[in-house]
Amino acid sequence: MSELQEKLKQLETACTHPRQQLDAYLKAGKKVIGCFPEFTPEELVHASGIIPMGLWGGNITPSLAKSYLPPFACPLMQSNMEFGLKGTYKGLSAAIIPTLCDTLRCMTQDWRFGVTSIPMIPIVYPQNRTAPAAVDYLVDEFETVLTIIATVTGEMMTEQALCDTIQIYNEHNAIMREFAKTANNHLDIITPKVRHYVMKSSYFFEKAEHTAIVKEIIDELNQLPAYQYTGKRILLTGVTCEPDEVLDLFKENEMAVVYDDLMQESQQFRTDTPLHGGGGIKRLALQWMDRYGCSLLHEDGKPRGAMLIKMCKENQVDGVINCMMKFCDPEEYDQPYLEKDLQGAGIPVTDLSIDQQKDSIEQLRTRIEAFREML
Repeated sequence: MSELQEKLKQLETACTHPRQQLDAYLKAGKKVIGCFPEFTPEELVHASGIIPMGLWGGNITPSLAKSYLPPFACPLMQSNMEFGLKGTYKGLSAAIIPTLCDTLRCMTQDWRFGVTSIPMIPIVYPQNRTAPAAVDYLVDEFETVLTIIATVTGEMMTEQALCDTIQIYNEHNAIMREFAKTANNHLDIITPKVRHYVMKSSYFFEKAEHTAIVKEIIDELNQLPAYQYTGKRILLTGVTCEPDEVLDLFKENEMAVVYDDLMQESQQFRTDTPLHGGGGIKRLALQWMDRYGCSLLHEDGKPRGAMLIKMCKENQVDGVINCMMKFCDPEEYDQPYLEKDLQGAGIPVTDLSIDQQKDSIEQLRTRIEAFREML
């Protein structure tokens, strides 16, 4: 048990003190590139011999960022911009920003002119993923990203390195999916916050390193007897469920997270890169075509609700909490559709307004307590 707690604490520390993790890699002589959410092609960074590290904002009151972003920009982007302007991300060799929403499109230019010490690498994903030209277009985008990354490393990535990286990432995806299943047998140990740390910490470790740690956690959990949880089982959907104090409210109300559809957590692990279909870059493009069930993806018919219903049935979920990132237009577009589908299937659902600042915790407490009484 002590070794299990040590591993869990290691992952928690990476989430609560990501600067320490960045400094450790820099001290070891590694170059690090920051990756904005979501679906940044980390594999291209990793295969180039650089550590990809997630940039997921944090609890900070924007001040400098107000000169670049309007007050209705999502809290995640405001935090990232504030950290960039204040030098929190000093040491990064570059930052990759995918332009998957209006705010991210603006961020590319805000970052370029505001955070001049950290070069910005934009990437534009095709949203019409059924068009034959979409794969070819994305291959060109990936090659452009690689050309810019090569200015950091001094050499181009090799095909073999990318193939090796794809295997590392696919293995990591499988291990994280296994952790999600194993965790449900140990909900006394894997509380909502602990689960969150295991998931989120993958953004701050080299993937093979993170895989090894999570494997050890799974092995330790499997040696323990299954715990018979008597509280309510919930599923989270949205971008993120932060700040961490929100997760403490679930535990207080005897609610366990048994599955999630969060961009910051399980969404990053559910789509593997194909092992066949061309070279590494083309297969990465095919992975994008295979992604599903996210508000940042264009999908006819809004199938996210049906996907969530299936997840609820497979994991004996009592209710769904829709974590609505404040001012996130893509999530707001999906909200009425997915909630209507869930309610039609008889699955209780509520939404929480998510802001990375802590000043709204008491309002969330009241909402969570009321939802708990409904279940």
